[in-house]
Amino acid sequence: MELEERIVKSETRQFKVIIPGVLNAHNTLFGGIAMQWMDEVAYITATRFTRQKVVTVSSDKINFRHAVPYGCIVEIIGNVIEIGLVKIEVKVEIYLEQMFAEGRKKVIEGKFTFAAIDDNNKPVKIL
Repeated sequence: MELEERIVKSETRQFKVIIPGVLNAHNTLFGGIAMQWMDEVAYITATRFTRQKVVTVSSDKINFRHAVPYGCIVEIIGNVIEIGLVKIEVKVEIYLEQMFAEGRKKVIEGKFTFAAIDDNNKPVKIL
């Protein structure tokens, strides 16, 4: 399979409804919950690309552009943006949609780096 095709096929999307269990005192999504969702989507994306065991190495510059209010839908999208010898970088974006109105906007974005590892938790080559 060509590299570009692997990148396209590894794209990962999840949808969530913003409900009371994920809200802070301001009735908006907890930042830590958003980061957890982003790390999960990034992990799935990296795994789908490498088809190897991967672990999170770092998260980089997560930008919270807009608050995410109660009662909306979010889509979390992960895409491979860089492939190294043993590390892979995934960009994750969260888009907000109102439940009963058209349109969407990007509200959060960040990058996550993963390392491929073997059964002894030692780094291994991705490609």
